[in-house]
Amino acid sequence: MSDDAQRCAELVATVRRLDARGLNRGSTGNASMRSADGLGVWITPTGMGPEVEADDLVWLSLDGTVVRGRWQPSSEWHFHLAAHRARPGREAVLHTHSPHATALACLRRELPAFHYMVAIAGGNQVPLVPYHLFGTEALSQGVGDAMATVDACLLANHGLIAAGPTLAKAEKVLAEIEALCGIYLQALAVGEPALLTAAEMAAVHERFRGYGRATRAP
Repeated sequence: MSDDAQRCAELVATVRRLDARGLNRGSTGNASMRSADGLGVWITPTGMGPEVEADDLVWLSLDGTVVRGRWQPSSEWHFHLAAHRARPGREAVLHTHSPHATALACLRRELPAFHYMVAIAGGNQVPLVPYHLFGTEALSQGVGDAMATVDACLLANHGLIAAGPTLAKAEKVLAEIEALCGIYLQALAVGEPALLTAAEMAAVHERFRGYGRATRAP
């Protein structure tokens, strides 16, 4: 199997898994992954959900030109490319309408540092991109700006985007942020949660740098 064929198979498997986990519903979300040569991305076609097959995926160059594929790319291809361009080493971008993140986005609130695991997205909060009509350059610009320093953002009245150096890491970020949004909404039902300070979050980021990678002492 070629490198691109492997990437397409992984992308399709991820789309199906997100649906099975309840992190997306039908054709409401979309996903992309860089091509093996790094010159473009494979992206899900518009209007397709977990029924998508590898040969349905569309290959886009980084300027948005369709290079390969019989379908139209996702209507959100603009912000996928913006997210890919925003950070070197970013390989995968996932967008869903997961329930808790979407609910928080509809309140037009970012996800602040109420819990240390917010740091999984790389910052001290998950920012909120102001509302713009889906599929527009304005939304793409907002996503590119937000994703320049973090690996997740909320889209006002829309949903959630998560990214990473691999599909697995992007999915991990997406699932964790969705869960944190649910906890935050529960906390808001009682009152405003206490937030961690910048110094406290800096300590979390430092701890995360080596977490899970240390070899066991003999």
